[in-house]
Amino acid sequence: MSDRTPPSWLVALAEFAAHTPLSALSPAALHKARWILADCIPVIAAGMREPEMRRFVERHLAGRTAGPSRVIGTAHRADALDAALLGGTAGTWLELDEGNLFAHGHPGIQVVPAAVAWAQHDAASGADLLRAVALGYEVSSRVSRACATRIAVHPHGTYGVIGAAVAAACLRGFSAVQMLELLNVSATMGMASSRQTLLDGATVRNIFTGHSGFMGLTAVRLVECGFTGEVDSYRTVYGRIYGEAFDPQQVVAGLGSEWLIALNYFKLYPTGRYAHSAIDALLDLLRAVPGGRIDPAAIERIEVRAYARCAMLGEKAVVSSFGARFSVPFILATLLHHGRSSLAAYEQAAVDDPAIQAIAHKVDLREEPAYSARYPAEQPVDLRIVLRDGTVLEGRCVVTKGEPATPHSDDELRQKFLELGAPVWGAGATQRLLDALMDIERIQDVNTVFDVLDPGAAA
Repeated sequence: MSDRTPPSWLVALAEFAAHTPLSALSPAALHKARWILADCIPVIAAGMREPEMRRFVERHLAGRTAGPSRVIGTAHRADALDAALLGGTAGTWLELDEGNLFAHGHPGIQVVPAAVAWAQHDAASGADLLRAVALGYEVSSRVSRACATRIAVHPHGTYGVIGAAVAAACLRGFSAVQMLELLNVSATMGMASSRQTLLDGATVRNIFTGHSGFMGLTAVRLVECGFTGEVDSYRTVYGRIYGEAFDPQQVVAGLGSEWLIALNYFKLYPTGRYAHSAIDALLDLLRAVPGGRIDPAAIERIEVRAYARCAMLGEKAVVSSFGARFSVPFILATLLHHGRSSLAAYEQAAVDDPAIQAIAHKVDLREEPAYSARYPAEQPVDLRIVLRDGTVLEGRCVVTKGEPATPHSDDELRQKFLELGAPVWGAGATQRLLDALMDIERIQDVNTVFDVLDPGAAA
C-alpha cells in the first residue's frame, strides 16, 4: 500500500490558504490585489463585445435558469460556474489582462471571474472577495513558479484551476484539511493546453482561462461532496505532465512574507505580453524623432533583436484580428501606421490593410541568445529602423513598462478602466463601479458593488 501521508510543503500551503487573513498582506500586495480585481472587470466586459463571445453566451445559456451571478458585460445572470466560464473566456480575448512573469502567465483572469461569480452567489463581503482573489492568485502563482513548464504547454488552463478553486474555497470557509484535499483535486483538473494556438491566432485558446474558473469551482463542489484527490498530485501533474521538473520548495519559499501578487504587471497595449518589449523599444526610438512619427514609405527595413519569447512572435502573414495580437511584425507595423497601439489598430480592417502588411514584411525579428539569458529579470529588445536614405534610428527596451521596476501609474490604470467600461455601461456607471472597487474592503455585500452592471444602470 502506498504512503498516504501528504508532503509537508503541501500541508503548509493548505494552512496558508485556509488561515491567512487579509491583514497579513503587505501594503504592496494589498494594493495590487485591489487593482487586479478592478482591472479584470472592464477587460472582461470589453471582450464580451466580440461577436464570437456574444454568440457563445447566447448559446451556452440558452434554456438555462438564471442564477445569482452576473455574466459581466451582458444582461444575463447565471450559475456561478457558467459566469466564471464565460467571464474567463472573454477576459483574454483582447489581450489586456494582467500577468505575472514569475507565475509564467496570467493568474488574475483565471482567478477573478470565478471569485467574483462565487462571491455574488454567497453574498460575500468585499473584504472576503479581496482576500479570496489575493490567496487564489498567490497560491497558484507559486505552483507555476515551481514548475519547469514545457514550452509546448500554454499556461492558461493549468495552474489557474488551482487559483480559482482556492479563491472559492476561501469564500466558502474551507478548513486546512478541506483545503489540502482541494489542492490535490484541483491540480488534476487542468488541461494540457497548446501554446501553438497562440502562434496560430486560434481563438479556442481563450476558453483555457474560462476552463480554469469553471473547473476550479467544480473542484470545490467535488470536495464538498466528498471527492478525494491524490496524496501529491503535483509530483505527477507538474513534475511529469506539464513540466520537465517541479521544485516544491519554490512553492513555499518566503510563504507569507514574499508576495508574488505584488510582482505582477498590468497591460495597456492589447497584445501578447512579450510583444510589449518590442513596442517599448519602438516608442523609445520614436521619442527621438521630431513629431514622434516616421513616414512608413521612408523605411527600408526594421531590425529587431529580442529574447526568445519575444522572438517567437514572428509571424508576418497575419490573417485575423486575434492573431495580429501575437505578431511582433504586425504590432510594430500597425503602431507605425496608426501612431498608437489602440484597440482599433488590431481590428480586422487593420489586418486587411495592405499598407500595414507591407510594413510588417519589412521586419527582421531574431533571437539574441544573450538577451534570452537575461529573461525574466530583464526583457531586452533592440530595435533599428533603417531608412531609404541610409539614416539609422535606434530604440531599446531593458525592462518592459508595467513590470514592478517600471510600473504603470494608478492614473493610467484608471484611464484604462474608464475607457474600456464606458462603452459598455456608460461613463457614470463605470466611474461608480471603479469607486466601489477601490473601496472594496468596506463593502458588506459585493452584490451592491455590481448592481451598477445591471441593464439600465448607465442611465
